[in-house]
Amino acid sequence: MNVTEAIYARRATRAYQERKVEDDEIRSLLRAAVQAPSAMNAQSWAFAIVQSPSTLKRWSDGAKAMLLETVAHEPKVKHHLTHLNDPSFNIFYDASTLVVIGSHARSTYVDGDCWLAAENLMLAATDAGLATCPIGLALPLLNTRDVKEELRFASEGVAVAAIVLGFPRGDVAAVARKEPEVSAWIR
Repeated sequence: MNVTEAIYARRATRAYQERKVEDDEIRSLLRAAVQAPSAMNAQSWAFAIVQSPSTLKRWSDGAKAMLLETVAHEPKVKHHLTHLNDPSFNIFYDASTLVVIGSHARSTYVDGDCWLAAENLMLAATDAGLATCPIGLALPLLNTRDVKEELRFASEGVAVAAIVLGFPRGDVAAVARKEPEVSAWIR
């Protein structure tokens, strides 16, 4: 698969097999992730891998509870109320692996660097026949003091991207994309 094929084949997958992703495969994806551009070559990203079903369940329940507390002032959360109130709904979609990409210290370009690494990881996963989905709903919980300790991120650090990873339970249809909006083309 070439890069363009991987870009067009990548999907946000929300149904996973119970099959665990092997350590060597994860390490390969992390090596691809760190090939991303980094502002001033800081390479300040850090990766935490979570494959404990009980931890993922506990974090899912905690994230849902936190999100339900914010529903009054977070319009996007209202869209997910049915799922968030469902005790069986797992915000990690029962994937076998969560990759959290963050940094041990906040800086101007950390978010961009981490998301570039996340995209590399997701494209490499697509090429390897694995599925991924960014889980933005997990970020408030992942940035709590206690969870950052579990992730071994410094207290002044930040979790930027949460990506579930695993073997898809089926095919995921492409979602229509708008044509690029070019607000300016200055020559």
